[in-house]
Amino acid sequence: MTAPKDTSMDPLVRLDSVHVRHRARSGGVFHRDAVHALTGASLEVRGGEVLGLVGESGCGKSTLARVVTGLQRPTEGTVYFKGQDLWAMSAAERRSDFGAKVGVIFQDPSTALNPRLPVRRILRDPLDVHGRGTRVTREQRVEELLDLVGLPGHTINSLPGQLSGGQRQRVAIARALALEPELIVADEPTSALDVSVRAQILNLLVDLRSRLGLGMVFISHDVQTVRYLADRIAVLYLGRVIEEGKAAQIAGAPRHPYTQALLSATPSLTERSQRIVLNGPVPSATNPPSGCPFRTRCWKADDACSTEFPTASGGSDGHRWHCVHPQQAVEPLAA
Repeated sequence: MTAPKDTSMDPLVRLDSVHVRHRARSGGVFHRDAVHALTGASLEVRGGEVLGLVGESGCGKSTLARVVTGLQRPTEGTVYFKGQDLWAMSAAERRSDFGAKVGVIFQDPSTALNPRLPVRRILRDPLDVHGRGTRVTREQRVEELLDLVGLPGHTINSLPGQLSGGQRQRVAIARALALEPELIVADEPTSALDVSVRAQILNLLVDLRSRLGLGMVFISHDVQTVRYLADRIAVLYLGRVIEEGKAAQIAGAPRHPYTQALLSATPSLTERSQRIVLNGPVPSATNPPSGCPFRTRCWKADDACSTEFPTASGGSDGHRWHCVHPQQAVEPLAA
């Protein structure tokens, strides 16, 4: 009899050379162009760690989030959940073994919450669908969730439209935590909020991560926000992961020119850097350039950059980048 595989050391979720291509509206009647939303993406998220995903709009961050949460099946490549091929599972297994272990926080709470349902029903729905406990214990869990995210008890009967933006996002966070997941995917959870409320939500996520031991994928175009929250950062450009490493390595010692340009465009109160203005054509996801996708805007690009996508370079510290002409190594800043 074969012993069961020990998955205790496996990451919660691992992506292995994942490609996602969509059919575009452009092209001929008999041939549609393909949108290369993700190309060869390989990442992993371990229990208790926060992985930050950064990049410009349209770089593939939200597509990657959909892949991690099982909402998008890859065109190619494999997604593993605790060492098991996610898409080799039956639909029932994905729902029970995977779906309940992954929570999602969407960008805009005003559209993510049903405006006709009170908070009580919004938070109880996941418990009802997955048949968790009795009716009494579900009601108790709803009250626990409100307390967990710092909402007063009287909001339990409120409709989303009667709450502030920050309160609605707290409800969305509570809903994501309802089934006690091991991984939370937060897709730009503060971008639709007022500046004064963003820090409160970020501090709440930090506190929840510490108290519950959650793994988290935090998606944002704001490098400074991701740097504050994440243990590791992955930088995406045109559907490719071009650099990955510890937050201090990426923010303090970027090796890919695009990462350096991205950091220079984000203001920081503690550091001063010269703004890097990118010139050249922005490539199309339906017809990406050969070689390095950033070469059409990179000040270091030459003929070697156009032949093929650079293989990963880096050391044993987990800092990896895909670049023919990387930035010179410097000592990373303290985290």
